Amino acid sequence: MTTQQFRAGFVSFVGRPNVGKSTLTNALVGEKIAITSAKPQTTRRAIRGIVHRDQGQLIIVDTPGLHRPRTLLGERLNNLVESTLGDVDVIGMCFPANEKIGPGDTFINQQLDGFRRAKKVAIVTKTELADRETLTAQLLAVQGLREWDAIIPVSALGGGANGREQLGSLTDLLIDLMPVSPELYPKDIITDESVEDRICEYIREAALEGVRDELPHSIAVTIDEMSKREDQELTDIHANIWLERDSQKGIIIGPKGSRLKAVGQTSRMEIERLIGHKVFLSIRVKVAPDWQRDPKQLGKLGF
Repeated sequence: MTTQQFRAGFVSFVGRPNVGKSTLTNALVGEKIAITSAKPQTTRRAIRGIVHRDQGQLIIVDTPGLHRPRTLLGERLNNLVESTLGDVDVIGMCFPANEKIGPGDTFINQQLDGFRRAKKVAIVTKTELADRETLTAQLLAVQGLREWDAIIPVSALGGGANGREQLGSLTDLLIDLMPVSPELYPKDIITDESVEDRICEYIREAALEGVRDELPHSIAVTIDEMSKREDQELTDIHANIWLERDSQKGIIIGPKGSRLKAVGQTSRMEIERLIGHKVFLSIRVKVAPDWQRDPKQLGKLGF
């Protein structure tokens, strides 16, 4: 294969909350680089995952969802999404196979008109949850929204030969839509996320599990210190979970610290898998009042 035939470029998936964008990103990359949750606005940064194939390279940019912002954080996340979508080569809009198209889908589809540079692909996700008749109806409904460059059904969680085949077909399709280009990342790189950032996200993902109402939006995580002990395969990590109000601390900590302990246990397993050895994880719960609306606090928390 000549170098002229090699293709490389950027794709970003969009869609309303819980359509499977981050799950799809992880499935295509083959490793967990983006946290997943049923909570809206789980993703808060542009996270890049790199898929390597003989014929090309696919850089997937997992972004926050497009939404109507209610806070300064929301405005900044929207700005991040818009700047990212303005630069990518392909935008893949995700539609769950088992859920009818609604106002949220229509809103996001309309926003895509503002990104004329990118090719548009419709991805019907969660096909394992729909029977053939439902899937066919959804494909037809999606087709009616706009003139897509391609429409493809896929299951990121279905497993088995069929699920792998669908993911492989999606990867091939997306690479075919990319410009002719040399490699943009070395073959041994699957994400440009730092280890510290991935650890913060694992802790936040564990903290999101089971919380309700507005609390998910109020959770942020930072690391004070991370160091490997000289005499053993053990890394010490001192992290903070930030909330907006004192009244939220009890929810995260739980009775006699039970919930915070569970957050530590869950995230520690993910962290140890990432760095390859045991971890001592210390998590403190702190309050930064109304940080989603405070420019200084947003800056301190990395937004």
